[in-house]
Amino acid sequence: MKSRLLTAALAGCALAAVGAGPVHAASDQLWIDVPSETVLPAPGSGGPVQRTLAVRVTHDNTESEVAPGRLTVDASEIASFARVSWPSNCAPESAVKAVCDFPGMPAGTNIVTAAQLGLSALPDADLEATGYVRHTATAGELTTFPAETRISLGDGPDLGLSQAEYQRDLRPGTNTQVSATVGNNGNRSVQRTLLWINASYGLRLKDRHSNCEYRQHETGTSALCVLDEAVAPGEQYALTTGLRVGHKALYERFDHSVLPYSDQALEEARGEGTWTPGTGPELDLRPVAAPPAVAGEDDIDLSDNYRTVILDARNTADLRLTGSRVRGAAGDTVTAAVTVHNRGPAWVASLGAGAAVATVPIQAPEGTTIVGVPENCWSSEEGAAVTTYFCRTPIYLHDKASYTMEVQLRIDEVVRGARTTVETLNDDPELSIREFDPNLRNNRAQIVVN
Repeated sequence: MKSRLLTAALAGCALAAVGAGPVHAASDQLWIDVPSETVLPAPGSGGPVQRTLAVRVTHDNTESEVAPGRLTVDASEIASFARVSWPSNCAPESAVKAVCDFPGMPAGTNIVTAAQLGLSALPDADLEATGYVRHTATAGELTTFPAETRISLGDGPDLGLSQAEYQRDLRPGTNTQVSATVGNNGNRSVQRTLLWINASYGLRLKDRHSNCEYRQHETGTSALCVLDEAVAPGEQYALTTGLRVGHKALYERFDHSVLPYSDQALEEARGEGTWTPGTGPELDLRPVAAPPAVAGEDDIDLSDNYRTVILDARNTADLRLTGSRVRGAAGDTVTAAVTVHNRGPAWVASLGAGAAVATVPIQAPEGTTIVGVPENCWSSEEGAAVTTYFCRTPIYLHDKASYTMEVQLRIDEVVRGARTTVETLNDDPELSIREFDPNLRNNRAQIVVN
């Protein structure tokens, strides 16, 4: 599991969003946001004995208001090995079932905490036992799909990172920092910690610590740090990373993860990349609690080892579209190019949703047929005789960079001055061009044939 955690993180920071697609004002859907799995520390080994399972309710359409609702929790499957502590907003129907009231969501908000459930292993629990806590919710006329959290037991350390707050409206050229807490929620201690950090292209890590090594890549900078402070069960340590918001910053993200250190984990995290040691002062954890330590090794629950922080800057990027002019005789196949330029000053990236920087619809000019498009294009019929191809750029485009999409046109009939207009789609809900592009007039161009 350790290998999967860091390998997936180091492979790149573009993570596809689930359930992408436009939301219409007249529709809405309620969802339950809850961890898919939680591991409880085994009893009788010291350290914290209770975990908190946070159950949140979200909805799609922030233009609409959601009435106060009720969350139903069924923990009967874990009754043989775990105990549930119900918060004050929950009315227990039994020791394993309850209904919890949660507040409404005014327009402009899309998430609310419905319950904070306390879970702890029973003294004589079987370490092999597993079961599910199941959740449903209603609010007004909206009903969620059922959700569930798998509960199991583990014996060992359990490092976790707190979720740092997202940051909006940052000014390029200023400094900021990401502050989180590293804690051990297991029942055994960690002697050393392997920390992985990734700051996207528009951010700069302010320090290059001597107990870290660094690697530059196309979408940012990564760091691997070995932290020597032992982390005992229940201990909490402050971890702060200083960042410079660059002049190219726009939609940025900061990712970090922690694992118990081992030589194998470090080698797997390095992968095939070239890493350069830092020379500055060591990066240290600052303790905020200090209960007694006990020995241990593997992390029993990786669900909270990895966190992402969004940092948006107050910046612009001027996209410009250029077409092409091509010539040929009837029966010829010619190549027409459409190019998306990023004139800056910011780079543009959709590192969370994985959306294209720009999508360009292309139709064949009069007298021609599109017979070849790049792999990142798909077709949509708009009538009996008109086919539109939607062509996408990659999910990031650096400042002063461009991306060209070549379309093969077969000239069926020579029509002097035949042309088609191409224009970027400016209202993709995952990455809206009009929100960062100050000049939409130059987002239109033409393909001209003969």
